[in-house]
This record gives sequence, structure tokens and C-alpha cells, in this order.
Amino acid sequence: MRWRVLSRIPLTRRATGEAAAPGPEPGADVALVGHGSAQPGGSALPAPAAELDDERQRLARQYARQRRVLSLVNLGIGAAVVIVLLFSGLGFALRDALAAAGAWRPVPGWVPLQVGAYFGVLFAATFLLDLPLSYYGGYVLRHRYQLSTQSRGAWVIDLLKGLALSVVFEVLAVEAVYLLLAALPDWWWLVAGGAMLLVTVVLAQLTPVLLLPIFFKVTPLKDEALAQRVLAQARRAHTRVRGVYVMRMSAKMREANAMLAGLGRTRRILIGDTLLSEFTPDEIEVVMAHELGHHVHRDIPKGIALQTVVTLGGLFLVNLVLHAVVGGVPAYHGLADPATMPLLAAALGVFGLMTLPLTNGFSRLVERQADVYALETTRDAAAFLSAMTRLANQNLAELNPPGWVVFLLDDHPSTGRRLAMGRRFAAERSQ
Repeated sequence: MRWRVLSRIPLTRRATGEAAAPGPEPGADVALVGHGSAQPGGSALPAPAAELDDERQRLARQYARQRRVLSLVNLGIGAAVVIVLLFSGLGFALRDALAAAGAWRPVPGWVPLQVGAYFGVLFAATFLLDLPLSYYGGYVLRHRYQLSTQSRGAWVIDLLKGLALSVVFEVLAVEAVYLLLAALPDWWWLVAGGAMLLVTVVLAQLTPVLLLPIFFKVTPLKDEALAQRVLAQARRAHTRVRGVYVMRMSAKMREANAMLAGLGRTRRILIGDTLLSEFTPDEIEVVMAHELGHHVHRDIPKGIALQTVVTLGGLFLVNLVLHAVVGGVPAYHGLADPATMPLLAAALGVFGLMTLPLTNGFSRLVERQADVYALETTRDAAAFLSAMTRLANQNLAELNPPGWVVFLLDDHPSTGRRLAMGRRFAAERSQ
């Protein structure tokens, strides 16, 4: 029901219901196997080749099933709220109860105070309904699988940080949409799509310097040898970066992650200290080659372009739905009536679910291409296989999830497919 303007900050997925800081894709880690040790300032030490842990795979399948159940419950709650508001008359009653806030109209048809109040009530209601799931999925379940290292107090602080960001961005987005609905009833969707493109680019640029530091302590990598090795990779990929930094992920979680984040002058390499402490330098080089592959293939501009097209298509269809329903239901006072908010959320939600396989399929494609780039540039299939195995063990990634899960929900290839590709590459080189 809530409109998510802030997309997930890191490069991997968050668990459904996880309300703590943005972070890499969760995976349970009941008995974290030590593969190396971190030096002061973060550096990697040599470690033996990784082997897939069968017990961790059992736990991965169990944890994945629990996350999917949470996803369905969360989706059901959101759908129930929208249905009640649309068909019980409660949505119109809420608008009428907030009518006193609609006196100020800086633009004909736009009632910003009433829109803000209406959205505030819906935001608060859905936040409270989501809170038990957020706590269970983001704190209880992650501690049960020994994924999280956060105290309850630290989890609450991160929850409040995320809440504050959501309030600011979502209120601004809703007000902007309703201003456009009032001022440009036939073309609001086109302007809104263009504005979302601009916001996406700005957020991509600000993420490593403004958003990530809100949740993670970020410091320069002190291991000069490793930093120079990674920077040499970037130069070979013709990628300008502003340095190599360490994210202190271990203060919140045990999962490993790394990323090439930012645009232009804010682009930098970020490596989680959980990756540095458990992976060998060769494995880290392979992981960073994958991330640099995204830049070489211009995956960020491609992703933004695809998302813009999908967004414009969705907003256009929503525009048709709004005109048809509002024109046929006398209780609505126009397109910019705050009571259209549940209708707008329902249309966007349905369209989002319908296009999810498309956007996830594109994401899996570019991730596979980045894996190919990592193998071809490092020519180190052994390090690739070992890195993928460590990620499966440490992040508790399900090796071979059901096909329907991959098609509908996964934005990365399964670990099983990535390992198979690495083995094929090794076999081809040995011939």
C-alpha cells in the first residue's frame, strides 16, 4: 500500500519484512565457518578453497520458505487494506473526515494539506500493520538463523532512520503526483515518469555519499596492497572511481557484499568488512570484477532506461484506470481527490506484480553477463567457484530454488547456475 520511492539501496535484496538498515540479501548463517581473518583496517588473508556446506543448504531452503510465507502474508495484508478502502466506503469517509484540511488550494483542484493528511493516515496504518512482520522477519528470524549481529535497540534505530527517509520521500512524491493530477489531468503520467527518472539518477549519485553512511560506517580501505589491486582492476575496465572503501557491515549482519556505487564523481568501490574477513584476495578480485562488469556493460543506464519505460507504461495504464473509474463513480471529486489514493495504489500494485518477472528477468541477464565478464577478465575459474561457494555458505543462499521462484521473484541467477557456469568455463580452459 505504501508507495516506495526509495528503492533498495544496496545491490542485493532484502528480506520481506526486514525493517532494519538496508543491506545485502539475507541468508541464514547458523554456524559461520571462518575462512580467514581480518587485519586492522580490513584486509583479506589467504584461506583454503571453499566447500559447499550441506547443512547450510538445508537451512537455506528452510529460511527461504519462511521468507516466502512472510512475503505472501505481507502482500495479503496490503491487498486487504486496499480492498477495504475501495469497497467499504471507508476511503470516502476518511476524505470527508479530513475535509477541513482541504481549505487551502494553491492550485485549483490540489488540496495539499488534505492529501498529506490522507496519506499520513494510510502511511501510519500500514506501518503499524507491517510492524509485527517487520520485527519478526527483520529481527527475530534473522537472529534465529544467526544472521543479524544487531541488538534490539540498534534495530529500532535503523527502523526509525528508514521510516524518516520514507516519510520525507513518499510525502513529496504523493504531493507531486496529486499536484500533477490537478494541473495536468491528461498528461500527469508523462511528467511524473520524467520526474521519477530524474530522482532515480540523483539517488544513484547520492547513495554512496549520503544514504549508505546513514546506516553503515564507511571508511577508506587501509590495506594498501588490496586497494591498489582493486584500483588496477578498475583502470583495466576504464572505470574512474573515487577510491576503495570499507562498509562496516559486521556491526549489523554476517552476510558478505561488495558494490560499485555512485555516478560520476561519487562513483566508488565499497567492500563489506564481512567480505574482507572471509574471502581471499583472489576471490575478492573476482567479486569486484563482477561489479566492474556492470559498469563496462553500462548496466546502470540500461536498468534506469528499462525502469523508466516500465514506469511510464504503468503510469499510462493507471491514468486510463483513473479516468474510467473517477468518471463513472460520482463519489469521487476528481482525479486529484485524495480518495483516489487507494485506487492509484491498487492499479500500481497490480501493474508492478505483472511486470515483476520482466524486470527480474532483465536483472538476472545482466548479472549473468557480469559473471561472464569476471571469468573472462580474471581467467580464474577456481577463485570464482570458491567465491560463489563462500557466498552460498555465508549468506545462506539457496543453491537451486524452485523454478517459479526464480522466474517470479529472483533478480539474480541461482547460485547453482552460477557454479555450473564456472565449472563449464574451467572445463573449456582445460581443453
